[in-house]
Amino acid sequence: MSRPTILPAGEHGLLVDLDTEADVLAFTHALTRNTPAGVEDFLPAARTVLVICMPTANVTAVLHELNELARTMSEAIPDERGDDTPFTVNVRYDGPDLDDVARILKMSRAEVISAHTSAEWRCAFIGFAPGFAYLTSGDARLDVPRRAQSRTAVPAGAVALAGGYSAVYPRASPGGWQIIGSTDAVMWDLDETPPAAVQPGRRVRFVNEDKR
Repeated sequence: MSRPTILPAGEHGLLVDLDTEADVLAFTHALTRNTPAGVEDFLPAARTVLVICMPTANVTAVLHELNELARTMSEAIPDERGDDTPFTVNVRYDGPDLDDVARILKMSRAEVISAHTSAEWRCAFIGFAPGFAYLTSGDARLDVPRRAQSRTAVPAGAVALAGGYSAVYPRASPGGWQIIGSTDAVMWDLDETPPAAVQPGRRVRFVNEDKR
């Protein structure tokens, strides 16, 4: 991994700009294991990690520690979690866009379902809405564009694809992803700690309910 660019983000924040999603996962994992003193929270995204410092923190010292962390970390760090227990999502592949996805990918419905359930998914970051986990697999076969027109309402539990990611809508909201299925899995629960069922770096496994 090349050295990231770290820029100020407001009075108490630092934005770590990385090259790839793999770098983001590795840096987030290293930051979780070795959080510098004075860091209150950090939020990974597609290519960045926003590090939020406490108001009393020495931001310059945190910047130095982040640079040192980036210098000494390894791209292979996420592989250490290869034996973590995946979060299982049981899916009914009944989505209204499944036929369109199959047409775009030049696959049958069964082939789309097989590719989705056999892929090794991992949460890259949380975004769009609380508990909305952007899942990556590295399987280019499942890379489909967003819908040409977004829906004004997507139900909670919708399982979707867009832009190389898969996701489960944690609650009803507008959305433009291609919906291929539905699930009863709860992705966001304020009574749980943490509320998001899937955190960055967590593996996710999709299971076809019809094959259980």
